[in-house]
Amino acid sequence: MNTGTLYEIHPKQYKKEAKLINNWIPLQDNEYKRVWDKFDKDFSFKPSIYPKDWPTFSIHGPYITFEMIKNYKEEEINELEEVCKTIFKSCLEPHEYLYALDWQHESFYYSPYLQEASPRILFYPDGDYYLFLKKDFSFGYLGHPWEQSITIFGEELVQKFITHKPNIFDGIIRRSSHLQIT
Repeated sequence: MNTGTLYEIHPKQYKKEAKLINNWIPLQDNEYKRVWDKFDKDFSFKPSIYPKDWPTFSIHGPYITFEMIKNYKEEEINELEEVCKTIFKSCLEPHEYLYALDWQHESFYYSPYLQEASPRILFYPDGDYYLFLKKDFSFGYLGHPWEQSITIFGEELVQKFITHKPNIFDGIIRRSSHLQIT
């Protein structure tokens, strides 16, 4: 399942649900467990509300963690959503899906290309960990609700977010030592 097409993800549901679900396809229980287990292992995920325990994720490879501004407006949330969709479209083929994970809640396959009925998981971590990962985990966008931060990893994705930084991103909290910011 390299391409991640809707048919490959849910072949039996393809015809009956594809038009109803649009760009949010719920993960089946076994897939949900498999993806979260892999994420927990690969990123040493240790959720915590305590600053002494941050960072919550261990990232191998190029990454950057942006602090979110404290007093944001709805326009900045909307801009963040649009920038994220645009950047993800530039990194994916139209038939590819991301994992959209909401910690301890329903998680999805997500396509930024398809028409959106209503967002299921926002790019702003509003009270929970919201994670968007390429299916092979080669790049991703990790929202931390208590640190009020976004960690982006994968060289191409990092560079695109640096170049097209949303207004809601404030300063850099941390970054990989070998990251080349251009």
